[in-house]
Amino acid sequence: MLHSAAATILQRGQERDTSQDGQAQERSMAATVAAFNSIEGTALTERQGWAFMQTLKLVRAANTARNGRYNPDDYLDGAAYAALGAEAAAGGAGKA
Repeated sequence: MLHSAAATILQRGQERDTSQDGQAQERSMAATVAAFNSIEGTALTERQGWAFMQTLKLVRAANTARNGRYNPDDYLDGAAYAALGAEAAAGGAGKA
């Protein structure tokens, strides 16, 4: 599961984001949180943004389980969001 989460982060980065040094990576949360804070007048951090997404996946997994089902995507993305949140808490890309 953790290897799949790492591969998913890399794949989504190649599809969506490029760092300042040209590396493809999934690092969209800082911009997302900045936009949300501007719209809502809040002060969420990048780490809190990843924690929010982790919580979303936990809630979805619980709802799916209550229906007697299993969706591996809930856990895959949850693991990836945990890693990205740890990275944000540590101060940036590759520091966690």
